[in-house]
Amino acid sequence: MRKSVFFSMLLAAVCATGVTAQNNTLTAKEKKEGWTLLFNGKNFDGWRKCNAAEMAANWSIQEEAMKVSRGEKAGSGQGGDILFATEKYGNFELSIEWKIEKEGNSGIFYYIVEYPDKPIYYAAPEVQVLDNWNAGDNKLTNHLAGSLYDMLPALPQNAKPAGEWNTIVIRVKDGLATHVQNGVKVVEYTLWTPEWYELVAKSKFKDWPGFKEGPAREGYIGLQDHGYNCWFRNIKIRKL
Repeated sequence: MRKSVFFSMLLAAVCATGVTAQNNTLTAKEKKEGWTLLFNGKNFDGWRKCNAAEMAANWSIQEEAMKVSRGEKAGSGQGGDILFATEKYGNFELSIEWKIEKEGNSGIFYYIVEYPDKPIYYAAPEVQVLDNWNAGDNKLTNHLAGSLYDMLPALPQNAKPAGEWNTIVIRVKDGLATHVQNGVKVVEYTLWTPEWYELVAKSKFKDWPGFKEGPAREGYIGLQDHGYNCWFRNIKIRKL
């Protein structure tokens, strides 16, 4: 009887371990589906500062995540916007988990093209990362977490509070883009269409050459340093 109980408990423990997802790893199913990791949980292989050869100094690895640290003045980044420079992506599906400190603000970018002396967001669409409850930039609906920043709001708004992990899945296929936040589709739009350029014309990017002419048809994936503590993990992508 004791052996039976022991082996039952052991089997339960093994099963529990088998269904508990490990951070920054891929399951056999994900590998078969074509997913690859952009962060291995140990180092910044493949990543570097935008418009530079080296990795930004204000990033570290904590809690099995890539962490950008807040600057001396909250909201003022230290020039630490980074991108995954190993490959450019056109049609893709990107999944990222993120959490942010109270009042925090950051962003996830795709189709990044590096222009000398220009910021990471000069010509790249941004998916907003925000503490919706306390951040100063929470007055407009299209500035809330999961939104296509300053262009389309994430609806329904289902982001979790500061300090809790969120999941965002960004999918772009032949111009059709969707944002799925915490399992719910919250944004949909089509790039390079009259409707897209109408959105641009009504946004802060209306006079930016990078947006008036683009975005590019492919580019890098990147993360923003907005001067707040923010963590990213389980960053994975697959080509479509």
